Amino acid sequence: MSNVILILLFAVAALWSMAKDLDRVHEAVSTGVHLGSELLAAGVTTVDAKNLSPAENAYSSEAPAQAKAADEFRWTGRVALGQAIEIKGLNGDIDAQPASGDQIEVIANKRAHRTDPGEVRIQVVEHSNGVTICALYPNEDASQPNVCVPGPGEGHRNQSVANYRNNVRNNDVRVDFKVRVPAGVEFIGRTVNGGIAARSLASNVESRTVNGSINISTTGYAQANTVNGEISASLGNTNWPGLLEFRTINGEISVSLPPSLSTVVNADTFNGGISSDFPLASSQTVSTKRLSGIIGAGGRELILKTLNGSINLRVAN
Repeated sequence: MSNVILILLFAVAALWSMAKDLDRVHEAVSTGVHLGSELLAAGVTTVDAKNLSPAENAYSSEAPAQAKAADEFRWTGRVALGQAIEIKGLNGDIDAQPASGDQIEVIANKRAHRTDPGEVRIQVVEHSNGVTICALYPNEDASQPNVCVPGPGEGHRNQSVANYRNNVRNNDVRVDFKVRVPAGVEFIGRTVNGGIAARSLASNVESRTVNGSINISTTGYAQANTVNGEISASLGNTNWPGLLEFRTINGEISVSLPPSLSTVVNADTFNGGISSDFPLASSQTVSTKRLSGIIGAGGRELILKTLNGSINLRVAN
């Protein structure tokens, strides 16, 4: 009888563990759906992936062989300190580096195998929070042209959804952005099929993609979200407002922060391990796959979540 009870207890424990794992899988999938919906609201997600060739789906900045004539767009301008330069792409990488002065420089290189690169317009929208620059693809429905809209699009429920779309099919134009960002100007990068790099910046960074890795180094703070790709970030400022998130589904997360870090950290992975250079002052959960607790004096929240990959929280050099 006692053996039967032990077996039942082990079975219950296993089922409970499986249920927790399923919850984590469900959360990760929900995160992917949320990211897709959020980027759809931002006007950059309805690319038809099945119409992209394997070479176009790959994260690579190399020019395709036998491509059509390249088409280049350039823009320079200024915004006030604390405002943002926002780049919205669809198929292509975004690369941001520091500017030598107070002027923003943006270069968009368009190229394709089949489609005329001139079909994709680059639109500049100046607004009260800075400047937004979008790669606008032609919509199959000419009555609802794609529109460049600043911000992530939280207000889409009160406005026409068409104003937040960037529908495209059978268009293989790739638009790679190169951006020079002045110190003190926030950088926001959003794309769908491409990687985002923001290196050696002196400002805050927000980055989102679906199929691509994200690499950030800045003296400010930053956050990053992707679905299929790794995240690597080195931050110099721990005084972020609210919470800071680094999320992916398929990829490793590595975040470096100053030794003075004070935060409430929540890290979670399904297939991978978790390591932290920071000791926890208080913890609810510490395991190879989940970490939750207080670093330093606590305060604002730091979230690190992946489904397939390790999580590394490091002290910045």
